[in-house]
Formats: sequence, C-alpha cells, structure tokens
Amino acid sequence: MVVKQSRKTISPTTTVSRDLRLPFIEGLSPSEREAILSAATPRQLPAKSIVVEQGRPGNHLFLLTIGRARNFLITETGEKLLLNWLAPGDIFGAYAGLATPLPSPFGVETVKDCNALAWDRATVRRLVTRYPRLLDNGLLIAASYLTWLLAAHEALICHPAQQRLAQVLVVLAQRIGQRVSGGVELDVTNEELAHSANVTSFTVSRLMTDWQRQGVVVKDRGKVVLRSPERLFIHAA
Repeated sequence: MVVKQSRKTISPTTTVSRDLRLPFIEGLSPSEREAILSAATPRQLPAKSIVVEQGRPGNHLFLLTIGRARNFLITETGEKLLLNWLAPGDIFGAYAGLATPLPSPFGVETVKDCNALAWDRATVRRLVTRYPRLLDNGLLIAASYLTWLLAAHEALICHPAQQRLAQVLVVLAQRIGQRVSGGVELDVTNEELAHSANVTSFTVSRLMTDWQRQGVVVKDRGKVVLRSPERLFIHAA
C-alpha cells in the first residue's frame, strides 16, 4: 500500500524529542537547527505502507522521529530483499535533494506507525544552499550506508548462513533493539530475518532453535532476545 501521508498543523520542532540524535543537522547552531526543522511539514505514516517507491523519483526528504521503517529492494524476479532498517533520527528519500530528479533505486516502507518531518524538493534545495553543512552531513550519512552495503555484500559472498544471520541480529540490536532484563529485545520475525540475511525461513528457524538451546538467544512469537553478541559470534563461527 502506498501511503497517503496525513499532515499535522502542530509545529515541527515539537515533534522531535530533545534526546533524539539527528545526524542530518549535526554541527549547526541551535537557531539554524530550529530554522531547518521549522521548514518541514509533520507527517503521520501508517504501518506497513510504502513511503518511497522504488524506481520513481521522490519529491520529499523525510526525517523519522517516531517509529520504525526500512529500505527494501524488489529484484527483477520479484524477490523482496530487506536492506538497512531505519530508526528515529534517520533520514530517507534523500534523492529528493538532488537538482535533477532521479528514480529511487530502492523503496522505503514503514514497519510500525511512524511520525516524520518532510521537506519538499524546493525547500531542501533552498536549505542546502543556505546551510552548506547539510550537504556535508548528507554525504557522511550516504558514506555510512555505503559502508553497510559493502559489509553486507562481503558477508553474502564470503560468510556462511549462520554468520550472516548472526551479523543481522547484532546490527538490528544496535539499531532497533530495546534493552530488557537478560539482553536486547528485537521485534522481528523469522521471515524478516531471512530476507535480511538472504537465507530461507527454514534456515532461520533451525539456527534460532540451535542458538536458543545453547542459551545465546530467546525466541518467542515474533520477538528475539539477544543475550550476548560476543557469544553469538562465537557460536556462529
């Protein structure tokens, strides 16, 4: 489902938690940050909806403030591959900031109900011209995505299934995990893990059962508690 984004009339700056790290506007003064955030439009993005369509030019840059989303790729054979996950503080739809509209090479979908700030293309171009630090920050964010992509590609070629799955779990724990008694809890299904690690759901189920038996993880109804990343890597080696 392609999302129909609802607009809110409240101030954009009131939707951003003071504790939320925002790499996109790091290094800017408080007044500059306020001006940039105030130029955005608050949006509500329902769960399980497409916000950025693969293969189509996007018209908005988004900053996720609440919820969870993820990048995905539909292959020529129709297979869906899950790429990196997006947490509050992340941006997506950055192609909207380019002077020449280009189709997005991947899509973005929400996993949970989300709140976001959105800037249209003209606003993004104006802000980048006025605040060049935004371009620097955007390039740093793009570089971090490229680093992740290279690591994922290396793992796909060089690492067996259990190591790829272990790496996915550890990265997700860092990105979207919630600290609970006994470890870090992930709200993720076997199917999502399979798409992220490029393995079958059967392989995920088998490995998770083995790791649970060894006391490394606890799996229950779409949730995983990762007890120790270090132990997980040892058992996956």
